[in-house]
Amino acid sequence: MKVDFEKYPDQLVPAIVQDHQTQKVLMLGFMNPEALHQTESTGKVTFYSRSKKRLWTKGEESGNFLELRSIAADCDHDTLLIKAHPVGPVCHTGADTCWSERNHSEDFLQYLEDIIDLRRQASPDTSYVAKLFSKGINKVAQKVGEEAVELVIEAKDNNDALFLNEAADLLFHYLLLLNAKGFSLQDVVEILKDRHSK
Repeated sequence: MKVDFEKYPDQLVPAIVQDHQTQKVLMLGFMNPEALHQTESTGKVTFYSRSKKRLWTKGEESGNFLELRSIAADCDHDTLLIKAHPVGPVCHTGADTCWSERNHSEDFLQYLEDIIDLRRQASPDTSYVAKLFSKGINKVAQKVGEEAVELVIEAKDNNDALFLNEAADLLFHYLLLLNAKGFSLQDVVEILKDRHSK
């Protein structure tokens, strides 16, 4: 594959990353010859970071790697199209793409459910969610029980911050349990709606 790095003064060519299954555009990075070589040799998408001034493998800190599937140059040989399998969220915001249109502030619980679904597919070594799921449904359910007890304990005291944090922990683990059982919060909402209408 011919890549014309010399076309740009800094020898960095744009690299568009696309999900190899959904075809969704995930992110844009830049590659120099070394980044391209490392990507091909390791199977993990690596860019040249203009801010860090060094090679940067996507996921080296978060564990959300991009596993290489294919690389192609465009007709002018000055832009790369990389197809990859994303291991976890791609964007630093936690979204699965840097072009996410969802308003996270207005629909945060739905957004959180999407993140849980993505993290479940990650490595147990890098993701708390994946690690908990790897232990089976009993452990997920047990964790909900533990968090519920901790919330009850905090409810008896007057520390609002601790109470709210325990409430958040319980809600998060409740979402994990719903996911583990193949349901979403919307399924529960529909039951509440049905009860309310009677």
